[in-house]
Amino acid sequence: MEASATAPAQGADLCEIPRHVAIIMDGNGRWASRRGLPRGEGHRAGVEALRRTVRAAGELGIRYLTLYSFSLENWTRPRSEVLDLMSLLRRFIRHDLAELHANDVRVRVIGRRDGLESDVLSLLVEAEELTAGNTGLTLVVAFNYGARDEIVRGAVRVAEAVRAGRLAPEDVNESAFSSLLDTGEFPDPDLLIRTSGEQRLSNFLLWQCAYTELVFSPVYWPDFGRDELIAAISEFRGRERRFGGLVARSG
Repeated sequence: MEASATAPAQGADLCEIPRHVAIIMDGNGRWASRRGLPRGEGHRAGVEALRRTVRAAGELGIRYLTLYSFSLENWTRPRSEVLDLMSLLRRFIRHDLAELHANDVRVRVIGRRDGLESDVLSLLVEAEELTAGNTGLTLVVAFNYGARDEIVRGAVRVAEAVRAGRLAPEDVNESAFSSLLDTGEFPDPDLLIRTSGEQRLSNFLLWQCAYTELVFSPVYWPDFGRDELIAAISEFRGRERRFGGLVARSG
């Protein structure tokens, strides 16, 4: 997998490329069902789409790409499917991490880490530590993640900081709160894409997407790639971003 973010692809206008793109990768199961295949085959095809999209994001000059890989709610799926998803995660990190690192991609993981199997946790930590010094595309993996849970955990951090005297109650504002979320080091997404035609956020980046442009693609995730990403960016570029004001401004 190649994912260099050092230069935009030929013909792309870097000034109009969103800095941060988030994607809800949806439709693996339906993609498989339409082909008479087990759901696991859809997830495997989804990994190939992930590789294509990371590569394209780097080539287009996107600086941050956040992917909703596994939600807190996904644990309620059949055990066989959960085990298959965990296996794919392990395989992806083991097979692709070296190449991501070689292409200057920095990997960051957001979401709950308590309760994860030790080998999964160690792989996530390894991915972050190995790529910590990279300066190209930042690939943010939302794993074992739920936005409401993140907000509650952020509120707990605020309460603890106030109790410890590190933060005065009158200094609790949006900026202070944002800095204590899992995504505190990243800018808010400019563009959020959801594949498969569904039109909801599904507990993903609820705080961060207050002014994010939303694009809902009818394409199932396994069929997503560079062309679909460019189409979503083209739609984004046609939007007026006013952030609640009267005059459009850039993100």
